[in-house]
Amino acid sequence: MPSDAAFSGPTRPQPRWAEWEEPRPRDFAARFPRRCRHARARRKRRWSLGLAALAAIALPAFAAPGGWDRFRIADALTPDAPLRPMPFEQAGSSFPGSAFYYLDAGMPVLKVGEGIRSDADDAVSGPALGTGPAARPLHIDNSGVDRTRALQCLTAAVYYEAASEPDAGQRAVAQVVLNRVAHPAYPKTVCGVVYQGSEQPTGCQFSFACDGSLARHPVKLFWDRAEDVARQALAGYVYRPVGLATHYHTVQVNPYWAPSLHYLGTIGAHRFYSFNGAAGNPAAFRFAYLGGEPMALPHPRDDSAASAASAAALDPVAVQRAFALPERAGTGVRTGGSADGAAAAAPLYTSELRVRGGDALYRMRDLPEAQGIKAEYANSGRWIAQPGG
Repeated sequence: MPSDAAFSGPTRPQPRWAEWEEPRPRDFAARFPRRCRHARARRKRRWSLGLAALAAIALPAFAAPGGWDRFRIADALTPDAPLRPMPFEQAGSSFPGSAFYYLDAGMPVLKVGEGIRSDADDAVSGPALGTGPAARPLHIDNSGVDRTRALQCLTAAVYYEAASEPDAGQRAVAQVVLNRVAHPAYPKTVCGVVYQGSEQPTGCQFSFACDGSLARHPVKLFWDRAEDVARQALAGYVYRPVGLATHYHTVQVNPYWAPSLHYLGTIGAHRFYSFNGAAGNPAAFRFAYLGGEPMALPHPRDDSAASAASAAALDPVAVQRAFALPERAGTGVRTGGSADGAAAAAPLYTSELRVRGGDALYRMRDLPEAQGIKAEYANSGRWIAQPGG
C-alpha cells in the first residue's frame, strides 16, 4: 500500500505577502463577547445622558403653574371657548372686500422714506428759524411739460443735495429752491434756478450741477423719497422754519459770504441764510409761477465774457448790495448813495430776464382805476401824519 507521501502533490508556493502576515489566533470566540460588552456599555451611557437631558427640560415645564395643562390632550367632552366673529362677519359691518380692511388694520402702511435713518442730526436749531416771515405757497399746477420738468429738477436738487438728510433737511432744500424762484434776482422757473450758472466751470449755484454728481446713477429708494418731497413742495407745501432763506451750505465749509447774510439756523447738515435789508424783504418775493421751464439738464458750456459777468452778478453779497442802492425814478437804473425807503428797489437781473424785459415784468401797470369810492374812504390806507412828525 502506497504511503500518503506517494499521493501528495507538489508543494504549492506561498504568496509573498503571507510571509509578513501575523499568525491569526485559532479561537476567535474569546473576542466576540468582549466587543458586545463594550457596545452595550456605550448604549447604556447614551441612554442615561439622553434621559438626563430630557428630565432637565421637561421637569421645569411640569413644575411651573399650569404645567400639566400644557400637555393635556383635547377632550371632546370639554366645551371649547366661544368663538367671537370677526368684524367683517358681523351684521352691518360687512361689504364686498371688507375682510381685507379688517385683516390689514394692524399693519401700518409705510410712506416713502419711512424707515430710513439719516446720517445727520434730526434736530432743527437756530437763532431765527421759524421766527421771521414765512414763504407763501407756490402752486405749480401746470399740466404737461412744465410740471414734469419742474418735478424732475426739484427732485434732482433734493436728491443730490440732501439724499441722506432727515425729512426736515430735504424740505428745507426744496423751500430754498422755490424761494429763489419767487425772488427777482433769480430765474422764474425751477429748472432755471437749479441749473443756474452751470455754463461756467465754477458758477453753479448748486454744486451737484458742476462737480460730476449727475454722472452717478441715483438709488431708486432715495430718489422716490426726494420726489415725494418735491411733489409736495410744488403742490403748495411751505416749510416754515427756513422762512425766506435763499442760501445754505454744509457745516463742513465756511464760505466768505456767510457773515454778510442773515444766519437763520442749522437743519441736518446745512446752515441756512436769508438776505439782509431790501433783498430779504417779503415784498421782494413774488410767489407766482409763470411757466416756461427749460430743459431739465445743465446748460451748455459758455466761456464768454458776458457769461462770466452774469455769473459774477449772482454773488450773494453783490445781490444784497444791489438791492440796497436806490433806483432812479422811471429808469430802472441804480444810483449811488444811501437807500431811500420810499423808492422801490429793483435788483440786477440776469441776461435772460433782461432780454424778456427786466424789471418791467414785475411792475403793476395798466391797472383799472377805482371808481365809486366814498369820500370818507378816499384816504384809506394812507398815513394821517408821518410817524414821529
